Amino acid sequence: MAEKYLNYIAGEWRPAISGEWFENRNPANWDEIIGLFPKSGKQDVDLAVKAAREAFKVWRLVPAPERGAILKRAGDIMVERKEEIARNMTREMGKVLTETLGDTQEGIDTFYYAAVEGRRLFSHTAPSEMPCKMNLSFRIPIGVAGLITPWNFPMAIPCWKSLPALVCGNSVVFKPASDTPLTATTLVEILLEAGIPPGVINIVHGGGGAVGTSIVDHPDINLISFTGSSMVGKQINSKAGAQLKRVSLELGGKNAQVVMDDGDLDLALEGVLWGAFGTTGQRCTATSRLILHEAIHDKFIDMLLKAVEGLKVGDGLKPENTVGPVVNKGQVETVQSYVDIGKSEGANMICGGHQLTDGDHAKGWFYAPTVFTGVTQGMRIFKEEIFGPVLSVIKVKDFDEAVRVHNDCIYGLSSSIYTRDVNKAMVAIRDFEAGITYVNGPTIGAECHMPFGGVKETGNGHREGGWPVYEFYSEIKTVYIDYSGKLQRAQIDNY
Repeated sequence: MAEKYLNYIAGEWRPAISGEWFENRNPANWDEIIGLFPKSGKQDVDLAVKAAREAFKVWRLVPAPERGAILKRAGDIMVERKEEIARNMTREMGKVLTETLGDTQEGIDTFYYAAVEGRRLFSHTAPSEMPCKMNLSFRIPIGVAGLITPWNFPMAIPCWKSLPALVCGNSVVFKPASDTPLTATTLVEILLEAGIPPGVINIVHGGGGAVGTSIVDHPDINLISFTGSSMVGKQINSKAGAQLKRVSLELGGKNAQVVMDDGDLDLALEGVLWGAFGTTGQRCTATSRLILHEAIHDKFIDMLLKAVEGLKVGDGLKPENTVGPVVNKGQVETVQSYVDIGKSEGANMICGGHQLTDGDHAKGWFYAPTVFTGVTQGMRIFKEEIFGPVLSVIKVKDFDEAVRVHNDCIYGLSSSIYTRDVNKAMVAIRDFEAGITYVNGPTIGAECHMPFGGVKETGNGHREGGWPVYEFYSEIKTVYIDYSGKLQRAQIDNY
């Protein structure tokens, strides 16, 4: 019988109040049930929020360097468990072991970065316009943070959200994706082992409709951080905004790699293979558009086709495989629907375009890496996020057209250009409408100490990672200290 896992609420591991469970299955072998997890609802969220609210009263008073020291210990524990975490993550969501090891390492890096930021919650002092008066500001915690995370980076993204929230002095109610609950449970176990007090971290498993909605709606949750689709993000922003909650949204992407006629084609090929088919294309930063200068278009397509046909699709735990499964049946159906749309729109499918169902692929959700050429700007496969191993190629005449085509998109997360011309690279940095630009690198590869996020419908202006995220999870308090011994009136005409 499959092992049962629990929610962690108010310092206790407990089942959902409903008594119901949902299955966590391996997308490379759907017969394998990894575990059963609580199918929670509003009542479970209410208990978690109440616990977090009480714990916040004490946790906010713990000195920030001490909070950081706990996270340092947690990072050390994660180092010891890195291989185990990565293998379970591959079983949960499919990406190959080298990628899940990287996902886990990103979590470790974020732990250590957050630990240091416990001593760096800097703010500002400023001179007063009056004598014998001091002007200061401080960063203070906000309250209870509701965190809703996706399945494609089940360790890195929860760490991006939870660790800054904790080091800033907030308590947390955490809803992980129901496709990857085991990795999330492991993260909470590590935080508790390192010394996070009961109630400061709470995990509530279940679906977005029941658990996620309850978190967004709850009046005692002060801030929301969500990573997922733009459609759901808009709904969250509307509902949370009505309560004046602070909201951070990291949403969709339709990222383009531009290759100019003076670019290093071998390097660009490596980049697009990794960007388009790493994580089986299931990244918000995945390269789903390839914009090629006409002078190198045909040659590059020949190189690309040969390289894609050499990719090995299969179980991510087997070292010979370079592309894992799609996460579940629904995602396979979504990918197939977009492939059919691309063909009906007149694009030229040069490889892939079908689910893999024979032999080692028989029990999993595998999809052949797919490339379309002859794509035009009006096509849906050019405009809409697919979240699968599908690459759309479009030809341009020059650099100016490449910029225009790049920017013809409702999203603006990541971007890439391959060129040896420093002037073109600098213009691309300036003019690409995206929160991230890579020069001579693929559209994927964020580092935890740098801001991560985008423009347009990719988000609402906040950033994950780096220093800005600590500003999101803390409030500024301004303080005036007057030691003159007399009334001094600011905002009065003293001139």
